[in-house]
Amino acid sequence: MKRNLKDMGLDALIAYMNENGLPKFRAMQVFQWIMRDVENISEMTDLPKGLLEKLQEDFVLERATILEKQESRLDGTIKYLFGLSDGNGVEAVFMDYKHGNSLCISTQAGCRMGCTFCASGINGLSRNLTQGEMLEEILAVQRDTGKRVDSLVLMGTGEPFDNYDNVMGFLRAIIHPKGVNLGQRHITLSTAGLVEGIRRFTEEGLQCNLAISLHNPFDEERSEIMPINRKYNIENLLEACRDYTEKTKRRVTFEYALISGKNDTPRHGEMLGKLLRGMLCHINLIPVNNVTESGFTKPKKEDLQHFMKILEGYGISTTVRRELGADIDAACGQLRLKHKV
Repeated sequence: MKRNLKDMGLDALIAYMNENGLPKFRAMQVFQWIMRDVENISEMTDLPKGLLEKLQEDFVLERATILEKQESRLDGTIKYLFGLSDGNGVEAVFMDYKHGNSLCISTQAGCRMGCTFCASGINGLSRNLTQGEMLEEILAVQRDTGKRVDSLVLMGTGEPFDNYDNVMGFLRAIIHPKGVNLGQRHITLSTAGLVEGIRRFTEEGLQCNLAISLHNPFDEERSEIMPINRKYNIENLLEACRDYTEKTKRRVTFEYALISGKNDTPRHGEMLGKLLRGMLCHINLIPVNNVTESGFTKPKKEDLQHFMKILEGYGISTTVRRELGADIDAACGQLRLKHKV
């Protein structure tokens, strides 16, 4: 069975050239052609005929198909459902900001974290995405919009640290100057709190941003909405985050989805402030998306503002995420769930 050439990072291409008695510089040529998003291997015109034939014998260049596309009339946000070669579907969201174009991609088809407020994991995990499939999310959006992706968030369907090796291979490909050439500080990776992944990521030497889905400052309550907390409790999680900030000198962002009557009370705000006071961090408050299957609803405006004031009283930098794509299925997993792929 032929492999997807987009799954081959530069190191893998160098190894392939060595195995086939070919010069190392050919690996960089192929790598650059992949990043230029050619449709067929035969379009790699500066490669010798023998190498082209060998590549065509061993590889294909897989492309995702657009199963559905929804565009917001309110702000231009575009939600994609892409079909993969094995029939699985993955979502991506393209957001056009004044400061540049941002893309939120998926790292898995489905998710096994089981967070109750998120539609992504309702049907569990189908499989991990390869690094080439994650790259294809970027390339497919750029093809369709005609616009370059300037910043990236790994915050769609799936848990990035549950697919660690593929995600790291993908990141190293897209930050390469001859690759997509995305600035590392324009990339944000979000985790539900896999402590082992955070500790591995701390040692990677990358300058990408780390975001933690926290959502509740009390262990018992967090475990109810985020089962991963039963394995890695808040104390373990925050210890890993503090180690990360000390070793990398980079700020951690804590994502906090506010759910009306569940985690938006003054009691929750006070505890959250006490836990994070003094840490190099930022809190991003997210009024939860209304997901029918969970029954969760957004907080009242006055409750959100009061919660924010409590956190600011502890000296913690806090913002409220701007809602985009309110008139489309922009929440993670909603479009894929509807299509049952």
